[in-house]
Amino acid sequence: MSEHIVSRKVYFVIFGALMVGTALTVWVANYDLGRWNAIVALSIAVLKATLVVLYFMHVRYSSKLTWVFVGAGIIWLIILVAFTLSDYMTRQWVPISTG
Repeated sequence: MSEHIVSRKVYFVIFGALMVGTALTVWVANYDLGRWNAIVALSIAVLKATLVVLYFMHVRYSSKLTWVFVGAGIIWLIILVAFTLSDYMTRQWVPISTG
């Protein structure tokens, strides 16, 4: 199995992107976007997490088996969130906003 060596430039670019993402998160938090607050914040967080997993955890240059396990982890996360939301949204005491 051969190793892939990532240059420092790539790490610095990814680090810069993570810092921009953090600054963007702080900047967006100062504005009231209504229902979009959580969506925007989670979108930025998912983008940053993807960069960390791909580059700092070296998944981008890993074998297919590693990608299978990363995909399984993402699918498992989706299942857990779906079950949590299905429980939360079906409770009678939860005020459901209709828009």
